[in-house]
Amino acid sequence: MPVANDDDYLPMSAMQHFVFCERQCALIHLDREWKENVLTAEGRVVHERVDLDPSQHRSDTHALRGIWLRSDRLRLVGIADVVEQTGRGASLAIRPVEYKRSKLKKRAQYHEANATQLCAQAMAIEEMFGLPVSEGAIFYAGSRRRHVIVFDETRRIETERLAERMHEMFAQRKLPAAVNDWRCPNCSMIEICRPSLVADAPRLHAYVKRLYEVP
Repeated sequence: MPVANDDDYLPMSAMQHFVFCERQCALIHLDREWKENVLTAEGRVVHERVDLDPSQHRSDTHALRGIWLRSDRLRLVGIADVVEQTGRGASLAIRPVEYKRSKLKKRAQYHEANATQLCAQAMAIEEMFGLPVSEGAIFYAGSRRRHVIVFDETRRIETERLAERMHEMFAQRKLPAAVNDWRCPNCSMIEICRPSLVADAPRLHAYVKRLYEVP
């Protein structure tokens, strides 16, 4: 991708929302809507307490917190929870680490959303510092375990493709349709999104007709 103006850059955190639910991403980052629930509050607390991960405190690990990242290739900017450095010289390894409130979920879409955000961070680190980043990790506070993500060519290509799709959605400024599936009940945006209404076309049309019908 060509280098774009700063106004054309999007938050890296939006990648996680976009992969999980495009409508949620648009409501938060395009329409500037937000509503917190107990799950998002717990997630915020976990991000504020990134020292929960015991593997950070090894003598051979140096952890940098709250690092600003920028990728001209992906046209994304954001903050990494933690960037870890282990070893020196030829054995130097750099890895981003993201912190999530829950356990590793059985549904793959949760994990893929987190892994895509992490891969975007890795690609930004490589651009900014010229250092290879072969893997990162997601620390799930619910189980206090890390899950390693390998940034192979397939994941990098997919991350770039998804970033481009997200930019297209923002350029069109069009709110994606609601799906109304298993993702909705625990979503903090459910009262704003109203998936049970807007995903039901006949019900929505009847509602709009009653709303604008002139006696």
